[in-house]
Amino acid sequence: MQSFRTELENPIVEKDIIELERKIALFKDGKIDEEKFRSLRLARGVYGQRQQGVQMIRIKLPYGRVSSDQLRRISKVSEEYSTGRLHITTRQDIQIHYVSLDRTPELWAELEKDDVTLREACGNTVRNVTASETAGIDPNEPFDVTPYADATFKYFLRNPVCQEMGRKFKMAFSSSDEDTGLSYLHDLGFIPKVKTINGQEVRGFKVLLGGGLGSQPRHADAVYDFLEADQIIPFIEAVLRIFDRHGERARRNKARMKFLVKDLGLEAFLELVEQEKKALPFSTYPIDAATYDSSQTLPNAPEANLDAEPGLDYELWKLTNVLPQKQEGFVSIGVRVPLGDFYIDQARKLADLVETYANSELRFTLRQNFLIRDVREDLAPYFHQELKKIGLAEGGYNSLADITACPGTDTCNLGIASSTGIAAELEKVILAEYPQYLKNKDLVIKISGCMNACGQHNMAHIGFQGMSMKAGKVVIPALQVLLGGGNLGDGNGRFADKVTKIPSKRGPEALRLLLNDFQENAAGKDFLSYYDEKGQIYFYELLKELGDASTVTPADFIDWGNTEEYKVAVGVGECAGVVLDLVATLLLEAYEKIDLGKEALEEGRWSDSIYHHYAGLINAAKAILLGENVTTNSYANIIAKFDENFVEKGKIDLGGTFAEKVYQINKDEPTEEFAKAYAAQALEIYDLLKSYREEEVEA
Repeated sequence: MQSFRTELENPIVEKDIIELERKIALFKDGKIDEEKFRSLRLARGVYGQRQQGVQMIRIKLPYGRVSSDQLRRISKVSEEYSTGRLHITTRQDIQIHYVSLDRTPELWAELEKDDVTLREACGNTVRNVTASETAGIDPNEPFDVTPYADATFKYFLRNPVCQEMGRKFKMAFSSSDEDTGLSYLHDLGFIPKVKTINGQEVRGFKVLLGGGLGSQPRHADAVYDFLEADQIIPFIEAVLRIFDRHGERARRNKARMKFLVKDLGLEAFLELVEQEKKALPFSTYPIDAATYDSSQTLPNAPEANLDAEPGLDYELWKLTNVLPQKQEGFVSIGVRVPLGDFYIDQARKLADLVETYANSELRFTLRQNFLIRDVREDLAPYFHQELKKIGLAEGGYNSLADITACPGTDTCNLGIASSTGIAAELEKVILAEYPQYLKNKDLVIKISGCMNACGQHNMAHIGFQGMSMKAGKVVIPALQVLLGGGNLGDGNGRFADKVTKIPSKRGPEALRLLLNDFQENAAGKDFLSYYDEKGQIYFYELLKELGDASTVTPADFIDWGNTEEYKVAVGVGECAGVVLDLVATLLLEAYEKIDLGKEALEEGRWSDSIYHHYAGLINAAKAILLGENVTTNSYANIIAKFDENFVEKGKIDLGGTFAEKVYQINKDEPTEEFAKAYAAQALEIYDLLKSYREEEVEA
């Protein structure tokens, strides 16, 4: 189990994995508080499942790219540590399930042999940086956003600014004004633009801030119509610093960026961002896209033999799954993956196929599919043949029948109803009764198992959200039907209206009513125009009868994909552990952060050192406040409360206020001189606070 310590070439990665292994042991020995251990493992991609004693592992794949070698590596790991099933998420990650906690360090080490990481795939961190799967091949793109998404991922991975924020933070890059990356529903979204400045074409981005889904969706604000490309990293870092400092930490349901922007007001938030710029390590951060662009080559694939002439199924597949590229003579092939689930035998054959006949990579998509890029046009029939052999040649890529759904009650702790079960039933209805919709890419169905919207149900034309409802004295599985959401392009979108609630087993009939009505009455209008014309009440009346709880039958008591009567089971506990002195735990963590700051100082990483020491001071102050039962809800609040309760009352003498000491972080440039002075001050204050705590305990 310890062999990774000598096999891994990257000492930073090796240290990460050893730390996870050590913390697992401490947790099992009852020496780490369960809540703190949860935070640590989530930031390492280890997520508790609905089923006791096993973990879901989220594999972070920036902008959805996976090479043939990486896909083989993921397959090997899934075969050895999991069940052999690979699940594509709506953030272009891969998840594997039913993994033993004890084996996660060696699993991670195996993945890293092909440069695949778990780091910050879950938890209150910068999550996977997503991008349009067509980036680099999109006929409508002004330039390829891939190197910018890649630079963003690399810059913020392990960055001390974003390791323990109040909540997760999501970013997306779209390839063009079609906004297929869905910028408007992210904490930060970027749409590429080109502007002529002094006679030169300059790359930049339209920037959107503060979007999100969940139970209270918010459309992001456009904060820049054009921000030059070398400014995006400093802008992101300043935004993250403000979110880290002022973001809510006590009330989890109010802790996302969208709530902070709403509470502070956009103008005040941006003013704080502007004030933070002096503290940043870079005022500009050029991204070498030219080298990346020039390195891109098209494959020289060999000729391939067909077993037989293509049939009618090929013609439909070609119509819906073969997409034009901006590179002449090449196409991309969209592979529809129902519910995002495929298996390692398929994955291994795919890896070989794209290595030989394409560009040795796949891009996973936001709709839980994948795209094979750079396929010579004459090889499309061969790809259909080979994909058909492994069960991945279904037509209707990105069509109405291509339904997005989160795992729901299959494995998620928060799932209320079966999203995968109802998705499978709706796909059956479309394939059997509405085959014409296999060609329709203007209608989208998305399903989530709860209000958190991992299936993005509230931005779909037709959305379903898992919930429960009362039928007499019995609680039954139900679906909230939402209508009228959609992506309008160029950073504009709309969220769906909640129309009515129905028993889950009536979901297929609801879809039939909606599609029949649309076909008979829309008179050529698109769905959103038709919805706006008729209005929410019209559709409520259309579906009202299905929501009548007095007419439920025994079949309604059982959720899709289940055989037993439904029971609400939300938030099942993850791992057992002894609850320790949380004050002592926080002080220990504070010292660990100061130690990281010392390490960064020795390596000449001045900005990182300053931020680690800053985080250490905040944790130490939080520990002392907790010892006095003083509650806090943000880092800024911790600083203010500490002064109010300890400095102003003369309990602790810092030679000034805590705020004055701590907030030097955004008053001075991150020079070597300041980094060393800030580190010395942080250690001095930590020692004072630790001594105060020890005296209080002894008293």
